[in-house]
Amino acid sequence: MPSSPISQRDSFWNKIYDIARQDRRIVIVSADMGAPALDRIRRDLPGQFINVGIAEQNGILVASGLAREGKRPFFYAIAPFAVFRPIELTRVNNAIMKIPITIVGVGAGFSYEDSGPTHHLLEDIAVVRAFPNITIHSTSDATLAAAVAEQSCNWPVANYVRLDRQVLPDVHAGKTLDFKAGFVSLRPGKQAQIVATGYMVHKALKVADLLKADGIDLGVIDLFQLPCDGDALVKQIKAAPKLFTLEEHFLPGGMGSAILEMLADRGAALPVHRFGMGNPGTYSYVYGGREAIHASYGLSPEQIAADVRKALK
Repeated sequence: MPSSPISQRDSFWNKIYDIARQDRRIVIVSADMGAPALDRIRRDLPGQFINVGIAEQNGILVASGLAREGKRPFFYAIAPFAVFRPIELTRVNNAIMKIPITIVGVGAGFSYEDSGPTHHLLEDIAVVRAFPNITIHSTSDATLAAAVAEQSCNWPVANYVRLDRQVLPDVHAGKTLDFKAGFVSLRPGKQAQIVATGYMVHKALKVADLLKADGIDLGVIDLFQLPCDGDALVKQIKAAPKLFTLEEHFLPGGMGSAILEMLADRGAALPVHRFGMGNPGTYSYVYGGREAIHASYGLSPEQIAADVRKALK
């Protein structure tokens, strides 16, 4: 499968640039962040670009004020700082007051692999999905990032977009992305299915390939939006007798927990095995790249495949 020529970040902002040229409501509020795609916006649309400096709390306030005046603002920062530094202001302005801004964070999971725990992002899904009136979009490739960007321009509530830094294969090219459902099946499976999000979608596909060599049919689902259509997702995952979830996130409160809640709320009995950063998990001081970090948690494709084989016995 060919790699996407650009990152999710540039794919996202290229789409926003195209829309912003026609829609003056679009305003980018940056916390001192740059990118080639952002440079075009700053150069060609200076009246629609604001740099608040390294001041994420102020960025949320500026974006929320612009939204109150009818603009469609996008606040952009490194993901752990976009989420956690201004979290109380996000709660008040965007969850309680229902002000619809889009928070764009680059660096989900271990994207900043050698920057240590301060830059790793393993808690954001658990925290943000606890708030009403905020949607999470977790992108797995450049095609999905561009589609999320387009949807975000008119999203009815606040919206948090978590982008990966790494340039990844385009698994969604040519596929229909249903934002009412919030997920897409990338590969059907009769024996079991694995639901993944973000970077881990690619790992799930590698695991499925390893198991296919053993005659094991593992389906792969990309859950890219929370909340999603829970009825549709439960129906999809019940098509196979066992479910696995895979996320680059601490297990308590993460994507796997969200799926367990959907199953429980609908009285759906299904064996589920969650893969992620332990329970309760620990922060990583492992260096040497993303895959080395994953292996330390037992999350290399080979380790996951071995655990799936064991669970299916």
